[in-house]
Amino acid sequence: MNFANPLALLLLPLLLAAMAFAGIRWEGKNIPAGSPKQLPSIPTFRTRLFSFFPFYSRAAVLILLTLALARPQKTERGQIPPAEGLDIMLTLDTSYSMAAVDLKPSRLDAAKSAASNFVKRRAHDRLGIVVFGGTAILTCPLTLDYSSVFETLDAAYLNMSKANGTAIGDAIATAVNHLKNSKAKSRIIILLTDGRSNTGLISDPVIAAKTAAAYGIKIYTVGTAGKGKAQVPTGNPFQPYVTIEEDLDEAPLMEIANTTGGEFYRATNDLELQRIYEKIDSLEKTKFEVKAYANYHDRYEPLLAAALILLGLTFVLEKTYLRTIP
Repeated sequence: MNFANPLALLLLPLLLAAMAFAGIRWEGKNIPAGSPKQLPSIPTFRTRLFSFFPFYSRAAVLILLTLALARPQKTERGQIPPAEGLDIMLTLDTSYSMAAVDLKPSRLDAAKSAASNFVKRRAHDRLGIVVFGGTAILTCPLTLDYSSVFETLDAAYLNMSKANGTAIGDAIATAVNHLKNSKAKSRIIILLTDGRSNTGLISDPVIAAKTAAAYGIKIYTVGTAGKGKAQVPTGNPFQPYVTIEEDLDEAPLMEIANTTGGEFYRATNDLELQRIYEKIDSLEKTKFEVKAYANYHDRYEPLLAAALILLGLTFVLEKTYLRTIP
């Protein structure tokens, strides 16, 4: 609560001083009608009310009017978010090898968890999701509805594309196609995979990366696989796991990142993967000046209404119940 005209409050000490002086002179000034002076005064409700109400009601009216003159206001403050943030496409490999348990509880689950934590740290940025295996699918278009992004990430599953292989070039092209007409200040692809590009319409993912660079789109590539062999659950109780060889091809992932001005990261465990997303989060922050606003709502009306009601009540009582003999 604040006052639009705080200088008006300086009148209060003067009013209080004047009221104190006038109050002394008020005592015994008048008596109610029908109470002859020669008779001994017998205190009644009417005489008691007359002894203080007319004077103090006027005093209260003056105080209320002074407070109303100061214009008390309720202030609502806030911040205006930026009109545009970043546009980010999370591009997630869901091929069968992402079931490997060298990252806990699996490569895919670790990737989903790290991506979800990344989304939680964003503000005012649009995010979308592309999943890929032997082909690429846009599963969540760019949106500020983060609950939809979380739901889409949570729903991602192995071999979601229903096609074997790892089509990194197609995944980049799908993400670029969705970002190329964006008006955002910065457009980013975070590509996570545990393998090498071995299928798809675009056989060389670096060509897709050059297309991204032409549109000013930056790509961060994340290789997620432990060193050496890894075990993949089979669901078969007689042979619970099969062993796969390390198939992460780092060189093209590095070249993709370098071509677009991004960076390549290698995560050999789930903790490293979380730290990689945290690093990307710190590198790609929306930069904007916070615009503050304040809405002021006058609250003098109740004070003014109370003063008018009290003044009217005083006038009516003095002309009727508390009327005095001239």
